[in-house]
This record gives sequence, structure tokens and C-alpha cells, in this order.
Amino acid sequence: MVTLPDGNYNNIEMRSDGKRLFIEIETNELNQYNLIRESIQEYLNKEASIQDIQTYTVKDLGTIYITINDTVPYSPIKKDYDIHIVGDKHITAYN
Repeated sequence: MVTLPDGNYNNIEMRSDGKRLFIEIETNELNQYNLIRESIQEYLNKEASIQDIQTYTVKDLGTIYITINDTVPYSPIKKDYDIHIVGDKHITAYN
């Protein structure tokens, strides 16, 4: 986990399950959230939002799930972002 001087943090975990990769990012840094959303815009196959979960299906990558929660203690400016990137079963680390 990386904690920044302004109280923001980034926690990135990567794991491999056979040939597939899974990436999990926990952050309260708005710029990290924006970077991911902006970088996938031109590659989106499908986008959906159900309650607090945003789902993006990205061409030649897989699915990105983003959950946004209020911070504790509550701040109207900061949110907690839980980002899961799950590779498509046909896309492997070798692609």
C-alpha cells in the first residue's frame, strides 16, 4: 500500500490463476479512478451501472468492476474506489 502525504492511498494487488491475470486496486485517489475510465473509453464494448457497481466490458481485455463507497469518516469530496480488472477467459497473460 502506498500512502500519499495528503492522506490518499493506493493499494494494488495482482494475482495469476493459471494463465489469467486479476488486478485489484483500492484507492481514494480520484485521479486514479479517472485515469482508468478515460483510458478505456475508446475500447468499450459495453457499459452498465447497477446500484453502486459500474461495469465495463473492454475489447481484448475483459471486464472492469468499479465500486464507489463513501469514506469513513464521511467526506463529501473523497470516495473509496474498489476496482477489479478480470481478464476474459479467452484472453490470457500470453496474448
